[in-house]
Amino acid sequence: MLNYIWSGMIIISFLCSIVTGRAEELSRAILDGADKAVSLVISMAGIMCLWTGIMRIAERGGLTHLVARILSPILCRLMPDYDKDSKAMAAVCANITANLLGLGNAATPFGLAAMREMQKSNLLVNKPNSSMVMFVVLNTASIQLIPTTVAALRQAAGSSSPYSILPYVWITSLSALLAGIILVLLFVRNRSSNRIL
Repeated sequence: MLNYIWSGMIIISFLCSIVTGRAEELSRAILDGADKAVSLVISMAGIMCLWTGIMRIAERGGLTHLVARILSPILCRLMPDYDKDSKAMAAVCANITANLLGLGNAATPFGLAAMREMQKSNLLVNKPNSSMVMFVVLNTASIQLIPTTVAALRQAAGSSSPYSILPYVWITSLSALLAGIILVLLFVRNRSSNRIL
C-alpha cells in the first residue's frame, strides 16, 4: 500500500511541476533532498552505532537480564498468559529494555521474537490474546529514558543540546504508556485471559 502512496505522490509532483512550469525547481529539490538525506544518515549512523553497541554490551554483560528480573513481576501481572521464565517473556523484556534506551531498531527484532513465542501458546491462531495486545501497547507507547533516535535527529539538525528534551519525553511517554495500559485493562476487565479481545 505504501508503495502505491509514494508512487502516487511522485507522479503527482512530477505532473504538477510540468503544469506549473517548475520542472527545474523540482529537479533542484530532488538533488538537494538526496544530498541532505545522505548527510542525515551519515550523521545519525555514529550515535546509532554507539547506542546499539552499548545495548549489545548490556545484553552480554547481564544488564538486560537484570532489567528483566526487575520488570518481570510487573510484566507477569500485565501479561498473565505467559510464565516469567518463558522465552516469550525474555524477548518481551529485551524489547522493553531496548525501548527504554530509545533503540527502536534494536527493539524490533526482540519484539518480533516475542510475538512469535507468544503466538505458540495462543489458543486461536488468527487472533491475539489479551497479553499479546498488552505487549503491542507496551512496545508502541514505551517509556524512553534515552531517546537516542530523536536526539540524533536534533543533533543532525544543529541542536546545541540534543538531550534537553528528556523531561518532556519522559512525561509524554509515561502518560501514553499509562493511558494505553488502562485502556487495555478496561477492555479485558470482565473477560478471561484466554478469551480474545
